[in-house]
Amino acid sequence: MGQPLLIPTIKTRAEAERDLRRGTPMHAAPGGSAPRPMPRPEWLKVRVQQGENFIELRDLMRERGLHTVCEEAACPNIYECWEAREATFLLCGDLCTRRCGFCDIKTAKPAPLDAAEPAKIAEAVSLMGLKFAVITGVARDDLPDGGSDHWASTIAAVRSARPECGIEVLIPDFKGRKEGPRASLERVIDARPDVLAHNLETVRRLHPAIRPGFGYEASLQLLRWAKELKTDQVTKSNLIVGMGEREDEVYGAMRDLREAGCDVLTIGQYLQPSVAWHLPVDRWVHPDEFARFKARGENELGFAWVESGPLVRSSYHAGRQYRSAAARLLASA
Repeated sequence: MGQPLLIPTIKTRAEAERDLRRGTPMHAAPGGSAPRPMPRPEWLKVRVQQGENFIELRDLMRERGLHTVCEEAACPNIYECWEAREATFLLCGDLCTRRCGFCDIKTAKPAPLDAAEPAKIAEAVSLMGLKFAVITGVARDDLPDGGSDHWASTIAAVRSARPECGIEVLIPDFKGRKEGPRASLERVIDARPDVLAHNLETVRRLHPAIRPGFGYEASLQLLRWAKELKTDQVTKSNLIVGMGEREDEVYGAMRDLREAGCDVLTIGQYLQPSVAWHLPVDRWVHPDEFARFKARGENELGFAWVESGPLVRSSYHAGRQYRSAAARLLASA
């Protein structure tokens, strides 16, 4: 018999790397014996189209050491958006301090912020000739201000480099830091983004299990604060369906968002990033149901714009969403 381990909790390299994998908490992850996912219906099949624009944008990101959520979160629309010269930048690095059951961004201790990152993103926006830039980012619970000053600096840098470019920021909740979340939010809003987005992601019943590092009410409160701090601030959120919710619960979350002052809403199908480490797909939501979400959201609840469809993600057609929402909000003012 071999010698017993003196410290049996020491992990091998493979085990350590496994524990930094994406998705649900380790004790709740499906594991290697998880069943294979259901075959995707025809309406969810994406055609790969790596054209000239896609390759050019990919190379630009690599050369400047930038991260896009398009790649990090394995967005199904990456080919369409990049071919149309639209991209979403990932701020504050590519490692998140929180773990959500649906997300494909790695969870681990992040590196220090790159002080040159705002300038790099502004340079990329200028080189790409963007008319509308989306900037999202990981949660940085390791920072006293949650990274809000970095967010504000990035908005300012893009404004300076390309004043005609519209800006949407998709922010975390900034809660749990030494600085209160409202103060961090105010810093970002003072930098004048055109759209302030924060995603609710799922319905009230499932929120604690699927998004444990956040809070359903905390996310709604952030959107309320945004309107209190700047009454004409366009606000936006996102819901993911196919994770175990009922259709009536989606309508409930939509009502909660609208009552919190949310102007723009996106709704899309959950696509399981991996079998062993992410929540399984509960159902494939039919396009007809997505059409009902859009109709009810715009016609009954009063959202300025609802983008609802199987392959919709929060940054999909963001510029078009903003222009349409801004026009409707101006007309109703």
